[in-house]
Amino acid sequence: MPRLSGPFAQLSRHNAAALEMVSRFRLSHERPAFGITTVRDGNRDVPVREEVALDLPFGQLLHFRKEIDTPRPKVLVTAPLSGHFATLLAGTVKVLLRDHDVYITDWKNARDVPKSAGAFGVEDYVAYVIRFLEEIGPGAHILGVCQPCVQALAAVAVMSEDRNPATPLSMTLMAGPVDVRESPTTVNALADEKPLDWFERNVIATVPLRYAGAGRRVYPGFVQLTAFMSMNMERHRAQHKRLYDHLAAGETEEARKVKEFYDEYFAVLDLTEEFYIETIERIFKKAELATGEFTYRGRKVNPAAIRHTALLTVEGGRDDICGLGQTSAAHDLCSSLRPHLKRHHLQANVGHYGVFNGRRWENEIYPVVRNMILAME
Repeated sequence: MPRLSGPFAQLSRHNAAALEMVSRFRLSHERPAFGITTVRDGNRDVPVREEVALDLPFGQLLHFRKEIDTPRPKVLVTAPLSGHFATLLAGTVKVLLRDHDVYITDWKNARDVPKSAGAFGVEDYVAYVIRFLEEIGPGAHILGVCQPCVQALAAVAVMSEDRNPATPLSMTLMAGPVDVRESPTTVNALADEKPLDWFERNVIATVPLRYAGAGRRVYPGFVQLTAFMSMNMERHRAQHKRLYDHLAAGETEEARKVKEFYDEYFAVLDLTEEFYIETIERIFKKAELATGEFTYRGRKVNPAAIRHTALLTVEGGRDDICGLGQTSAAHDLCSSLRPHLKRHHLQANVGHYGVFNGRRWENEIYPVVRNMILAME
């Protein structure tokens, strides 16, 4: 068949672009692949393979093993439990892998976890972080992204107080709600203006019988996705208009980048009811860690117990999810740390997602993170 040219080819591309746009409007409840098979290490590309270092009912410790002879600093990335899979941080991991031995908290979809596995709440997340760090062993570093900055800080505080040998050497907290009373955002206002029973009545559902987690009460991931998209609808419209233009123009590489982002963004994960409700109550309504009221297994969590784990906080100047000062509040809480073990980085020209993904993360934020980790080795 002869190739179309001129206006016929352009019309064909527009039709194909329109059909692909229609086909893309669907959700997935399956975890996408990280897709990291090689990474640049020094002056060469090295193979990477995923290994499950520890498998627990609600999540696994995933290790990105590089085939190299020289040891690299070990880093545990704590991924958010906010409606997306840990693969949302694939770009974060790929950049970190250049100079580090990387692990990540790979959370499971709550609808697929049998009810017999029990509950999973905010303190259980803290327990998983501690257990994962113990599995990695002494001398690791921790990097918290977004929501679990609170749990990462709590875990390090507990481990420090217990003099746990696996207490990390450094802790990087990126765009996380350590103290939501600072520069409240729309997200904070929504959590604060409605009573807890409103969330229980309106956004919690029961897993149907056809899933392994039948009968478990969950916060469906698609609800969170809808909330996130409604906050930035104009941006998402513009991105899909850009995708259509790239497809219609035959700009396949530019279209691929947009499609990869939304393939990941539309893959949703359900949260357990207890984790979601406790997050609303303890982190967004009461700011328990910032007020000194956060407890773990019946004991008060004391960030002042952190004396040897260096602290780096990172915020985005245009972050409309986690406002300025919410993450850097960790510095006041970690009052026993000497000044040379504390650093704050404000990236003025990025929003929430740009703190841990994209060009600014790769070229401007990551070097700061790398230098902090290197300084503590």
